[in-house]
Amino acid sequence: MTDAEFDVLDELYFVQPFSHLLEELEFDAQELKPILQGLLNKGYIKCFFNMNEEVFEDQLDFQNQYQDYFYLATKKGLLAHNGR
Repeated sequence: MTDAEFDVLDELYFVQPFSHLLEELEFDAQELKPILQGLLNKGYIKCFFNMNEEVFEDQLDFQNQYQDYFYLATKKGLLAHNGR
């Protein structure tokens, strides 16, 4: 896990909008996108349409809607984060 991935996961113990990540981390949207994509590919995070409604794989359009999603660390992501 990279330092950037660690920092992002640190913010995702609770569901957070993309805008929160931009405010709290020292990344712009284009820098944050590949970090989130990597975490998603590893199964460390999942996406939500809002605070309560998860985006399932068949509905996911990360490339075009990543800025609209909310994010949450998965159990696998939390274990990787805490085990570092």
